[in-house]
Amino acid sequence: MNEGNMLHGSKYVARVAIQMSLSDSREQEKEYKAKFSRLGIKTAAVDYGGEFISSVNKIIERSVVAAKREGVIREIHAEEGAVAGATREALSQVMPKAIGLNVGGKIGIARFEDHVTVALFFGVGMLHLDEVAIGLGHRAVSS
Repeated sequence: MNEGNMLHGSKYVARVAIQMSLSDSREQEKEYKAKFSRLGIKTAAVDYGGEFISSVNKIIERSVVAAKREGVIREIHAEEGAVAGATREALSQVMPKAIGLNVGGKIGIARFEDHVTVALFFGVGMLHLDEVAIGLGHRAVSS
């Protein structure tokens, strides 16, 4: 199916956020950003890492800051809260696997009209025994 003809609902926006979180480099992020922008989808991505419990607030803050910086959301309470809430939802999905361990990875954020999705790609581990996880959160905001 041609991406330009797809319905840009929550499922497609979630797919875009996941792709952003899986990007390998800043160059690839820029390519994805340009590609999705042509489809009317705003995106952002940002790296993070650290001990899971102590990183939760920082991950939420980084999501909101990146979304504002890249123009995914406006600097208004409802939109900032939507990104923070979606990030918290994504964190809760990976918490059982990550609690007490170090995490590192990337946050991918995507928005089309009233759909905002945050995807967290985690490498979870201790020493060289890494596991991976993806958390996903979605919120609806007024366009």
